[in-house]
Amino acid sequence: MRRTTILRHTASAAVVGAVAFGFAGVASAQSQDAPTTVDDIIVTAQKREQNLQDVPIVVTSLNQQTLDNAGVRDIKDLQILTPGMTVTSTQSETSTTARIRGVGTVGDNPGLESSVGVVIDGVYRSRNGVGFGDLGELQRIEVLKGPQGTLFGKNTSAGVINIITEAPSFTPGYSLELTAGNYDALGAAGSVTGPITETLAMRLFAARRVRDGFYTVDTGDGPRTNTDDQNQDMFTTRGQLLWLPNDNTSVRLIGDYTKRDEYCCTGVQIRTGPTYPFVDGLSNGTGQRPPVTGFGALPFSRQAFANRGTGQEVEDKGLSLEVNFDMPERNMTLTSLTSVRDWSADIGMDIDYTGADILYRNQDGQYGFNVKNYTQEFRLAGQTDRLDWLVGLFATREDIDRGDSYFFGADYTPFLSFLLTARLNAANPAIPINPGRIPCFTAPGQTAAGLGACLVAGVGATGPGFIVGQGVADNYEQRSDSIALFTNNTWRVTDQFDVTLGLRYTYDSKSLDALQTNLNGNGGTCAAAIANQAAIGGALGAANAPTIIGNFCLPWANPLYANRSISEEESNGELSGTIKGAYRFNDSVMTYASYARGYKSFGYNLDRVQNGITPVPSLLFPSEMVDSFELGVKTTLANRTVLLNATVFDQTFNDFQLNTFLGTAFVVESIPELKTRGVDADFLWFTPIEGLSLGGGVTYTDTKYGDFTANDLTNPGNFPQLSLLPGARAAFAPKWSATGQINFERSVGNGLRAGASLSAKYSTEYNTGSDLLPWKMQDAMTLVNGRISFGAEDERWTIDLWGQNITDEKYVQVAYNAPLQGNAFQTTVQPNGTFYNPALDTQTYDAYLGQPRTYGVTLRLRY
Repeated sequence: MRRTTILRHTASAAVVGAVAFGFAGVASAQSQDAPTTVDDIIVTAQKREQNLQDVPIVVTSLNQQTLDNAGVRDIKDLQILTPGMTVTSTQSETSTTARIRGVGTVGDNPGLESSVGVVIDGVYRSRNGVGFGDLGELQRIEVLKGPQGTLFGKNTSAGVINIITEAPSFTPGYSLELTAGNYDALGAAGSVTGPITETLAMRLFAARRVRDGFYTVDTGDGPRTNTDDQNQDMFTTRGQLLWLPNDNTSVRLIGDYTKRDEYCCTGVQIRTGPTYPFVDGLSNGTGQRPPVTGFGALPFSRQAFANRGTGQEVEDKGLSLEVNFDMPERNMTLTSLTSVRDWSADIGMDIDYTGADILYRNQDGQYGFNVKNYTQEFRLAGQTDRLDWLVGLFATREDIDRGDSYFFGADYTPFLSFLLTARLNAANPAIPINPGRIPCFTAPGQTAAGLGACLVAGVGATGPGFIVGQGVADNYEQRSDSIALFTNNTWRVTDQFDVTLGLRYTYDSKSLDALQTNLNGNGGTCAAAIANQAAIGGALGAANAPTIIGNFCLPWANPLYANRSISEEESNGELSGTIKGAYRFNDSVMTYASYARGYKSFGYNLDRVQNGITPVPSLLFPSEMVDSFELGVKTTLANRTVLLNATVFDQTFNDFQLNTFLGTAFVVESIPELKTRGVDADFLWFTPIEGLSLGGGVTYTDTKYGDFTANDLTNPGNFPQLSLLPGARAAFAPKWSATGQINFERSVGNGLRAGASLSAKYSTEYNTGSDLLPWKMQDAMTLVNGRISFGAEDERWTIDLWGQNITDEKYVQVAYNAPLQGNAFQTTVQPNGTFYNPALDTQTYDAYLGQPRTYGVTLRLRY
């Protein structure tokens, strides 16, 4: 039976994956009997094939044609088709974060697992960044909103992106795709599939894509030579074997490999603050974008500054083996899914993103990470007249090896001197703003009088400055073992009423071994300043001494990290699950109510973290839990050609894992409560006009933090930088987002066809910074992608003219505080009750920008 089903399925896979928010392309409609009613839309959101309208979950299902029409090649592109979803990347493409309904985890630290899970052919990918690559030949992508931990496991507390690729076919087929576009983009992709024997089929896909960068880079002091950034240079291949040894067994083996060798990503100034003259004075050229009058917002520009390289070399490879064994006499299926994956990145970074040589990381193998995963899942599923049941076991081991390094540039010491003396000059004009005063603070045996004289006239500036070259080489090794037992069962109480109960018990054990190391005498400058604390307090005021010393003892210059060994272990078990009730009034209307409890594992912040200048004793942060309630209706109208669904949701996250950059380090804090409430609505219409389909969706979210104080945080010292959060709307949570798609394609005679498609997404304003500083707001925006196609009716050849962001919308992905370049938060509570005062904000703000308008032509050949 299984062999017969798969043989039939592989010959018609393109007609199975229709679209919930989009629609099947007419390439399928014309030649492959594509879906023309809602009944044809099949999903596997509950680990079995079901019609979309029978699933009591909010699901966006997108088939290959819809993804092609919208220009989707990776999960970042996917957001234009999915309301309520945002995907961003920051300092490298490995730092990619997906958010659903305003909830996600910043991806810059591999110690944090994702709130939105990425699953490819049943294999869970523990970090969102693995999805930022060419996903190849797809059957469909399903975006599941809300906690999905019962079937998809931990770390899916906000949702799941479930990617299903095309399986091998027993019908021979070949395809070739050639693309050329602006920014000198070139791409080639090809695949071949077909039988090897009567019971064995194969599929092989490969793609190569290159493109120049989106930024123009001023290299300042050098030695960087690349004058553009965020280019593309990637290769991917994916091979599969499908073996059907008998009618009841299928075996699918998948191997994939992806290599990226690029330079990405520089930040650009969106507001340049009062530290500009210091950068300018130390750089060849201006060093960064000059400020406008009053230090206001800068006009949008893709002009970047970086004197050091931003290379990224990323490799992702893996194997998976899925075995399905049907037992028709018992109406059961046993599934085994085994995987091994290896994902690594070697990254370079200009930390200050200026032309001055201040602080950087070399791409030399010391900054990056390696993540190895081993997973095994067993599922036994069956069906009776009234019960669909499933039980399973999942086990995984993950090993993370993270390296971190810091290099001090020749301009670090004079730049820090500029910063310190500028603050002192504001209080005492007799102290000049000068690049040579660091030795005043570090001179051996310094006195208050001597320090005062040195700061004014430079007399006795004999102390050490900061080293030039490598100062830090840290290594973090984390092992995670997890095992889970789960069950998911649907009881058809009557022909109209179903009840689904799912439970999952997960036991996690994690250990961390780390060695933090200072090199080449790094830390000596901080130690010398600490030794002179009495003199600093005597000359400049005892209240000012801790702040001044804090500038000398930032995490990368602190002697307390010298040969500091860390060893921690933690284990915990959690029960999560769901209960759903679904009632069908008739064949056209189903309503449902559900409750789900989700779980995101505890972990370790793999970074230097300190309170004041003292390293924190533990890098552990607790687990995140979510309770979610949904009430929805799914309707199928107009002779089953119209889909109209709506869901009200209410989710409460406890101990929400917030990873935020505070200008000198990433800090992980567990925010006591985050609530997200709103409505998801979907629409799809297979119109009576031949070849015309319309679709869309809208999401309203009210995502806000609960009220909290410093005492509610793991590290109360972090509260000033998080003081804008209590009671406020969370970052990346627009109140409204809406998508719309239109597809039209039909025969034009003489064996030819033509068509056009348009996809758009609108989002209201939202903040792009985890600390919610107002300079990081992104205005309301609309993104539009389009495609015009012409080709043979049998799809032997097709030419596409396409455009992404065709209105050239200028927008920010993520804004952040430029390191060492000013201060946003104050040290005392301000009149508005927070530690932020706009009138005192001296911070320079940088941003990672969204992609500009791209366009090109693609030739597709298929046989």
